[in-house]
Amino acid sequence: MATARQLGHPPSLYDQDLYVWTMEQADILRRRKPDWMDWENIAEELESMGKRDRRELISRLAVLLVHLAKWRWQPEKRSQSWKNTVKEQRKQIALVLKDSPSLTSFMRYSFQDAWQDAVRDAAEETGLPLSSFPETCPWDTDKEVLADWWPE
Repeated sequence: MATARQLGHPPSLYDQDLYVWTMEQADILRRRKPDWMDWENIAEELESMGKRDRRELISRLAVLLVHLAKWRWQPEKRSQSWKNTVKEQRKQIALVLKDSPSLTSFMRYSFQDAWQDAVRDAAEETGLPLSSFPETCPWDTDKEVLADWWPE
């Protein structure tokens, strides 16, 4: 969608300052003034919020899987930093899923893609050949990857 600036119109508040625009739109909603709402941009922002949460979930899952893979396939280099990263990603994934439980099915659907991304990154970070890692994740999502579990 073209912005006001691209169309040669003066920039709207939405184009100038997204934060101020969101606060203004929230206030208009609370005062129940539908004629004052910026409906098109509100719809766009709501859609982007959902997409952002999906991207965050898959990104965090991939980071978690990278560190679990490094933990499993490079045990001599295990570090507190890797452990902290695993714990933090599990915590943040749990928070995203608590706020948006429907993303659980999206995560399961996207799990293999996240694994493929993680394996590529793990191979690059460890210097191990890509063939060192299985094509599909060997761990159960709920009982292992997202639980207080460590591959040995």
